[in-house]
Amino acid sequence: MTILPQFGNVFLTLIYFVVALSIIVGVHEYGHYIVGRWSGIKAEVFSIGFGPVLFAREDKHGTVWQIAAIPFGGYVKFLGDANAASGKDGEAMEAMPAEQLRHTMHGAPLWARSATVLAGPVFNFIFSIFVFAGLLLSLGMVATPPKVSSLHPLPYEGVTIEVGDQIIAIAGAPFPEEPSRAYFDALPDGLLLDYTVKRGGDELIVQGPQYSPARIGGVQPRSAGEAAGLLEGDVILRADGQDLSSFMQLVDVVKAAEGAPVRLNVWRDGEDKEFVIQPELRDVPTADNGFEKRFLIGIFSSTFFEAETERPGVFEAVGLGAEQTYSVVTRSISGLYHLAFGKISSCNMSGAIGIARASKDQAEEGFAAFIGFLALLSTAVGFLNLLPIPMLDGGHLMFYGYEAVMRKKPSDKVMQVLMSMGIALVLSVMVFALWNDIFC
Repeated sequence: MTILPQFGNVFLTLIYFVVALSIIVGVHEYGHYIVGRWSGIKAEVFSIGFGPVLFAREDKHGTVWQIAAIPFGGYVKFLGDANAASGKDGEAMEAMPAEQLRHTMHGAPLWARSATVLAGPVFNFIFSIFVFAGLLLSLGMVATPPKVSSLHPLPYEGVTIEVGDQIIAIAGAPFPEEPSRAYFDALPDGLLLDYTVKRGGDELIVQGPQYSPARIGGVQPRSAGEAAGLLEGDVILRADGQDLSSFMQLVDVVKAAEGAPVRLNVWRDGEDKEFVIQPELRDVPTADNGFEKRFLIGIFSSTFFEAETERPGVFEAVGLGAEQTYSVVTRSISGLYHLAFGKISSCNMSGAIGIARASKDQAEEGFAAFIGFLALLSTAVGFLNLLPIPMLDGGHLMFYGYEAVMRKKPSDKVMQVLMSMGIALVLSVMVFALWNDIFC
């Protein structure tokens, strides 16, 4: 009876991982397939998964679409390929007539091969952009200045701000068009502040809590906060005996503790509870794409209210989706750089187990969270595939760049050696990442 719930949890994690991976791999491989077809390169097999075939059908173009038994990846096998990694089938190609060679991956013009290889990562980026845009169009975005849609329960007396109020200024400081941390850091301390609001046709000064009170907006899975039993909606009244009015005051207390346990007094559903939490040292991204080490307890802030949202236009949503995708890429580059030079812990690299756990966590948060995670994962897969490592798409593009400059292809022997080195490197990184998943 003890083992059964754990088995069910592992099974759900595996299911979410397979779903997430199959979608991302399907998008990536479809990019290779469709651009290859447009470029005159014949695809023989489009497979989701490896190993024994569970289902297959052949379309009018002669491509076999299949689902295989091992659902951890996929591939497109083009005419002239010896295997799923697009290795050259030398014997088969020697027997082909010249006009048929044009339709192989290895006999097509350089532009066609380059476009086909590049299409996989590009389709991952396009998928991410449109997913981010779709989420904005369906969920909307907070209007500026914000308008109160609902108030979160808080143990503070004297709050006179109401649902429907539009916030014009806080403590006399006009609410900015683009809110920044500097604006909120400059606000005075205290449980209640003066809010200038528009209510109906009138402009009033009312009382409201700190814009980001010491209320928990979310708890990170497998964090110190989750281990201690903190929940979304908890309001932290005191930390190590210090009264709190804003979330930033909690951040300062945790920072000052320098890794020592922190005692929290929490208001939950009208009751006061006490927790002791052990902060964990983590590498945290900074605004300039760097990293800094900070002690964290794994909880997120929130505003004291839910804001009304508005739907952006289609073009604005796509533009914002592109910005978000670009941001993921730049953060990935920064992370790899800091990891490679030992500036952050190697435990920041996750493997299949980490991705599987994240898939399950996001799925449990809800459909929108899971879809947003797919967009993040798709961007990461597109970026990693562009790295100039033999076997990856970036490695193939590196060889094509050599061919364009030198006017000749690398020899088959050199290609085999480099591909073997690339496979060894990729497998080594995968094993290292799995080690991190288990032991970090």
